[in-house]
Amino acid sequence: MRVIAGKARRIQLKSIEGNHVRPTLDRYKETLFNTMQTYIPDSYFIDVFAGTGAIGIEALSRGAEKVVFIENNKKALAVINENLEKTRLAEDAEVIASDAISALMRLEPTGPADVIFIDPPYNKGYEIQALKLLSTSALVGEDTLVVVEASKELELEDIESTGFNIMKTKDYLNNRHIFMQKAGN
Repeated sequence: MRVIAGKARRIQLKSIEGNHVRPTLDRYKETLFNTMQTYIPDSYFIDVFAGTGAIGIEALSRGAEKVVFIENNKKALAVINENLEKTRLAEDAEVIASDAISALMRLEPTGPADVIFIDPPYNKGYEIQALKLLSTSALVGEDTLVVVEASKELELEDIESTGFNIMKTKDYLNNRHIFMQKAGN
């Protein structure tokens, strides 16, 4: 696992032993960032269920102004901080040790984010909980891009029922990226 592009390009990132996290494969990460590329420069980016921090670090490397990493696993938090130091991107990052819902509620006063990336453990309903909260949150403005990485088993109707319009989906072997904005935009 490495940083694909930008200031920290080619730097290898540390991962976590075991099945605590599921890092996004480099080829999927490249496709993801090709789709989000116009949103990244100078952005306020929130990486929810951050795992190793690879997605948020890629955003920082490609020019995001600030990335907030939300994670509650202690091993993953240590790896995020180590990866931020290794890439020399820690100055523009904030790491929050918390569950996703509490952290998102706490971040609300920071105003709308440009991108919110949500990559929870699959098939536990966490993405729906986060989207329901975000549908009425000040973190989501009319131009905010919300991206969910989820199992292919997640029903797209469940996503749309949370108050978001799906703009695009990208299916992979076992999972998908769902790109959306708040309904009415």
